[in-house]
Parts: sequence; C-alpha cells; structure tokens
Amino acid sequence: MQFLILGYDGEDDKAIERRMTARPDHIALGDKMRDEGTMLYGAAILDEQEKMIGSVLICEFESRQQLDKWLEIEPYVKGDVWKKVEVKSCRVGPSFAGLKPQKV
Repeated sequence: MQFLILGYDGEDDKAIERRMTARPDHIALGDKMRDEGTMLYGAAILDEQEKMIGSVLICEFESRQQLDKWLEIEPYVKGDVWKKVEVKSCRVGPSFAGLKPQKV
C-alpha cells in the first residue's frame, strides 16, 4: 500500500533547531528506506521565505500498521520536529511508477 505522509513542523522559535538536529538521522533513514524500496519520494515543505516548515513523503508499506511502526522510529517524530502528521492512502501514477528517485 502506498501512503502520502504530510509532517508539519512546530511553529515555535526552536522548531528549525529541532529539525536541523534530527535531519541527518532523518535523511539516513530515508536513504535506507529508498534503497529498500519503501521510501518512494520525499520533499521539504517550504514557506514563502523558502524556510523548511514540514515534509511530504510517499512511502510504500505492507499495511498502515507497518507505517505506524516506522513513525515510532522516524527521527522527525522522535525529535519532536513534526507537531502534526497527516496520512492518506495514495497510488503513484503510471507516469511515475517504477521511476527511481534521483539522489541530490
């Protein structure tokens, strides 16, 4: 099953500091998941000043329960970066299915 995950950062003065502290572990886990085929796409959500204020991910898990287990270890959840998380079922369109995300 594929899922769209929207993680919204806190809006307090320490929000960007928490994000930057957790970011290396978040990226490392995402790279591992990408290599395993679980993380399909990811991007930072930016505000008008291009400051990171959240994340959008498309992941593939066997079930919502598996996704919830991942959220328990996700550095942005553990590091109190994401204050709100929305999860929706989705399906990557045929134009993008099988496309390998590019490393930047």
